Amino acid sequence: MDNHETARAGEQIAARYLTRKGCTILQQNWRCPYGEVDIVAQDGDTILFVEVKARHNVEHTLPREAVDERKQARLRQCAELYLNLFYPEAPCRFDVVEVWWQSGRAYVRWLREAF
Repeated sequence: MDNHETARAGEQIAARYLTRKGCTILQQNWRCPYGEVDIVAQDGDTILFVEVKARHNVEHTLPREAVDERKQARLRQCAELYLNLFYPEAPCRFDVVEVWWQSGRAYVRWLREAF
């Protein structure tokens, strides 16, 4: 599985996981001039902007470590535009969902309020 396939598989696993946890998926791979949000979801009244990081090897670094300051700034810009367009009064939150594979099994960790 190449990096693109890993990312897409991770996003699908993350979306199913969030749905099982009671969230409603509003958008996947929402694009705007500032970048892309992997998942936009709703948890109660709160709009979630979710960055998904998927890895096959977590031996040396955790997937969340790839969400650096530059990525966070882009997600904030995307979120501001999305909220202005669709949910101007809604509170929001930035989450990270990590997906990794070990011994053929997928593992998921949901980091609420990641930044």
